[in-house]
Amino acid sequence: MGDFEVTEKRPITPTDNGSNENIEIDHVAEQKLVHKLDRHIVPMIMLLYLFSFLDRQVFLRLELPSNLVLKKFKPSRWIAFITTSWGIIATLTGITQSYGGLIACRLLLGAVEGGLFPGATIYLTLFYTKREIALRIGYLFVSAALAGACGGLLAYGIGFMDGIAGQRGWRWILILEGLPTFVLGIATWFLLADDPESAYYLSNEEKQMMVLRRERQIGQTRSAQEFHKIDVIRGFSDWKVYAFCAGQFGADTMLVGSASR
Repeated sequence: MGDFEVTEKRPITPTDNGSNENIEIDHVAEQKLVHKLDRHIVPMIMLLYLFSFLDRQVFLRLELPSNLVLKKFKPSRWIAFITTSWGIIATLTGITQSYGGLIACRLLLGAVEGGLFPGATIYLTLFYTKREIALRIGYLFVSAALAGACGGLLAYGIGFMDGIAGQRGWRWILILEGLPTFVLGIATWFLLADDPESAYYLSNEEKQMMVLRRERQIGQTRSAQEFHKIDVIRGFSDWKVYAFCAGQFGADTMLVGSASR
C-alpha cells in the first residue's frame, strides 16, 4: 500500500470511548505525512495570523459564534470570508471621515477578526493529533511575534507617505495594511483545504492514513466532527464562557494598550 503500512488487529470501528488502540501505522510514513501537512497548512495559517496582528485593534470578541459557524460550513469558506471582510474593513477605516465611522469600523473589525485564532485552532485539530497540535499553535504565536517586530517598522515607513494624495500618514498605514489582507482572503478560498478528505495535496493512501490517525485518538468520535444544536445552546448558556470573555477582554485591553504606547 504505497509507502506506508497499516496493521489492523481487528476491523476499524471506533470503540465506545472513541478510540481504537489496535490501529498501528508505520511511524516513518506518518512523520512524512505530518511534515507534508506542515508545508501546506502551517505557512497559510501563520500568514493569516500575522496579518491579523498587523491590522489588530480588537475590542469585540465573537469567537464562540465564529467557531460554531466554522463547524457548520466549510473552513476554507468561513476563514476566507472573515479574512476578506477584515481586509475590507481595515482599508475602509483609512478613509473614514468621522469619529462615529471610525468606531463603527473598529467594532466591525473586531467582530470578524475575533474568530480567526479560535477558528485556526479548530481547523488545525482536523489534521493534527492531540500530541501534535500544541507545536502548531505555537507557530501562530511566532507569527504574532513577527508581526510585532515588523509592524512598527512597516508603519514607520508608510508614515512618510503623509500628504500623498491629500491623505494623512495614519490613513495610508490602514489602507496599505488592509489591502494585502483582502488579497490573502481571496487566496485562502482556493488554497486552504476543508478537511483531510478534500486536501488536494494528499494522495488517497495519505488520506486513508489521516482517517486512521483520527480513529486512533482517545476520545475521538464521529459525532464530535458534526454540528449539533445542543452544543450551541450549551455554549450560550454556560456562564463560564462569559466569564472567560470578560477576562480575555481585560487582558487584551492591557496587552494592546501597552503595545500601542
